[in-house]
Amino acid sequence: MTTSSLAYRVREAASTLRGRLPALPRVGIILGSGLGPLADEVENPTVVPYAEIPHFAVSTVSGHAGQLVGGTLEGVPVAVLRGRVHLYEGYSLQQITFPVRTLHRLGAEVLIITNAAGGLNPSFRAGDLMVLRDHINLPGLAGLNPLIGADEPELGVRFLDMSAPYDDELRARALAIGARAGVSVREGVYAVVAGPSYETRAEIRYLRTIGADAVGMSTVPEVIVARHERMRVLGISVITNVAATEENPVDVSHEEVLSVAERASAGLAAIVRGVLRSLNDPSSSDAAGGEA
Repeated sequence: MTTSSLAYRVREAASTLRGRLPALPRVGIILGSGLGPLADEVENPTVVPYAEIPHFAVSTVSGHAGQLVGGTLEGVPVAVLRGRVHLYEGYSLQQITFPVRTLHRLGAEVLIITNAAGGLNPSFRAGDLMVLRDHINLPGLAGLNPLIGADEPELGVRFLDMSAPYDDELRARALAIGARAGVSVREGVYAVVAGPSYETRAEIRYLRTIGADAVGMSTVPEVIVARHERMRVLGISVITNVAATEENPVDVSHEEVLSVAERASAGLAAIVRGVLRSLNDPSSSDAAGGEA
């Protein structure tokens, strides 16, 4: 393993964090646009700016603080990524997904990944949550995949099975917890686009036709790498706006996305906390599959 290899850089980042975090994480959590308030709920927190972690890229987007927060939630050791970087910021897919590999190297076996997304399903409303059942990787189909590059067996197999990217048990728990908490939570398919421009009406029709319920500009590369590292993944989208159509013309802004995401963050926190409780105590009611 050379000093220029991805595996070496991951080890270097993880080594730095081991010396600063109060405990090694069992669960990694990635918070998307406007969803940072959940990081404030971490108990006994240690905050490490991305700029102080070797090889971490620094976010340039409003709503992404660019901090790793280590501590506990519901008694579970966690590392919360308060914000992420994106392809549209000019970063490579390896840079975008580097924090996920670092979380796994630190010991995280579960990744809870969140995002702000536009609703494509006509039944969705702004403020709903959507638990991801599957995704459509449009940049990946066009030749952009975080696994492209030198084969490093230490990090995982080259030809990765992605037929079931999201953990069935975690998804069932999240849906049940949301129902019990009175949170408007759906289930669906997330499509990723490169961004940063929002979709045209023709693109919205296309995405609906191919089976997408929501669309966003993140998450899928991180999920691919998490599965490459054999992590269990739970994905949750906050539906921040309803897509424009000829019948329903609307203007979308980043400020609106942040505002709706912040309002929905309490429901998201309730689900994440419930899932963490179920991991810590499998006998709890939160661990009961799909019982609402």
